[in-house]
Amino acid sequence: MNAYLESLFSLTGRTAIVTGGSSGIGRGIAAALARAGASVVIVARGRDRVDETVASLTAEGCRVAGVLGDLSTRDGIRALAEDATVAFGDPDIVVHSAGINIRPAYAEITENDWDATMTVNALAPFLLGQRYGTGMVERGYGRIIHISSQQAHRAFVSSGVYGVSKGAIESLVRSEAEAWGGTGVTSNALVPGFVLTPLNARLQQDPQKVSELAERTMIGRNGLPDDFAGAAVFLAGAGSSYVTGQSLFVDGGLSVH
Repeated sequence: MNAYLESLFSLTGRTAIVTGGSSGIGRGIAAALARAGASVVIVARGRDRVDETVASLTAEGCRVAGVLGDLSTRDGIRALAEDATVAFGDPDIVVHSAGINIRPAYAEITENDWDATMTVNALAPFLLGQRYGTGMVERGYGRIIHISSQQAHRAFVSSGVYGVSKGAIESLVRSEAEAWGGTGVTSNALVPGFVLTPLNARLQQDPQKVSELAERTMIGRNGLPDDFAGAAVFLAGAGSSYVTGQSLFVDGGLSVH
């Protein structure tokens, strides 16, 4: 990489925490940040997937660590916030990719469904961003990257509470951008289309629906975790310093078709 491109995109010397970093979009982004030079902490609930992800990236020469964390409770979020800093210190980059997708029929949504979804998908990013953002401000550099959804903008395939939680995330992005504007800290969201990940396993059981969603894109296929690598490295690096409060659609043109 030449010096100019390195000044824009290299993450060497930066530290990152990626929640949900052992599978799907989170894993794709964690791998991209690590390959771009960042020291990356991969956070997830399942030890086997965390260990496998860490081993795979370490074998490539990346500097990574794994932390088991539970974002389903306030205490779990606060404990994770500290545990995730043990390996490499406080992060310069935080990616909020962990999420749950509970979508029963609308009339059957329970208060527990609401609480569980909003805690993992919205409260955890808020609390972690608040915890790490203050340190980012003190150091004069920070990148907060959220993973949103088409359902923050339009309702389809039973959006339910999941859609509400992602709408909250995009509002959170704007609030964080306002709060830390001018400090060297930015907050942005990536908005996927339909991506072939474990989170969408239920919908993938319907091949016709999967095909229909692919046809709604302009690229002609559904998304893959690797499709988010370039956008994530851009938003994490110095070259995106004037980009904040934005929702970047990485969806093959689905949202404009």
